[in-house]
Amino acid sequence: MKLARIGEAGREIPVVVAEDHYLDLSPLTHDIDGAFLAGGLDRVADAVAAGSLARVEAAGQRLGAPIARPSAVICVGMNYAAHAAESGAAPPEDLVVFLKTPNTVTGPDDDVTIPPGSTKTDWEVELGVVIGRRASYLGSPADALAHIAGYTLVNDLSEREWQIERSGGQWSKGKSFPGFSPVGPWLVTADEVDPRALRLRSWVNGSPRQDSSTADMIFDVAQIVRRLSQFLVLEPGDLVMTGTPEGVALSGRFPYLSPGDVVEVEIDGLGRQRQVTR
Repeated sequence: MKLARIGEAGREIPVVVAEDHYLDLSPLTHDIDGAFLAGGLDRVADAVAAGSLARVEAAGQRLGAPIARPSAVICVGMNYAAHAAESGAAPPEDLVVFLKTPNTVTGPDDDVTIPPGSTKTDWEVELGVVIGRRASYLGSPADALAHIAGYTLVNDLSEREWQIERSGGQWSKGKSFPGFSPVGPWLVTADEVDPRALRLRSWVNGSPRQDSSTADMIFDVAQIVRRLSQFLVLEPGDLVMTGTPEGVALSGRFPYLSPGDVVEVEIDGLGRQRQVTR
């Protein structure tokens, strides 16, 4: 299933995505949040099969992030060897982890404001993992996969001066500006996604930037979730960003973003985003 949230910012309603329309989930849940993801997906499948959900027309609907504000946004850095190399770093031997504030999460096509004075705002297409069951000290990669509700597309926007030059060693300084985590358009349930070989791509003003596969991850999704669970507790609805491949402005091969640029990111099966910078 593909789940989404539609409507004006702060007043989105939960829906199931059908071919040319939506199905209203409001009778089953007030939102797509941790409480719902921990036990509500089977009820949705039953309701869809029974044809009991009202139709909502898709035309003109704004898409919000497909999950309500998570309790945590946990990010893995340097998880593609080629991206580590373009950043001037060796591939990590263990997870590089940083946090973004949950209020950075926004809709997939919402405008992005470049921070005042920034000359180093960057794009990063990433596979997002949404947790469906509380995860702590998981025993195996297979156990980790059983704790995932679904997958989504994320643009992990970054301000590199604050991330690197002014960081004091804390990457989150360059990661938590308003609107720096566009998510969606959909949450695709885990039963419909094989996260091991998904194509990820990005474009700026129509020109290709990134083009890679999750097969090139240093730590795959199952390893990430299991390792994270050894030192923090993952709650239902939490969002885990799994790293970006090469092809970002930090490499020196492309200019950083300026007002008026159009950024697009895409992952096969998970949809496409489009943000205009201002």
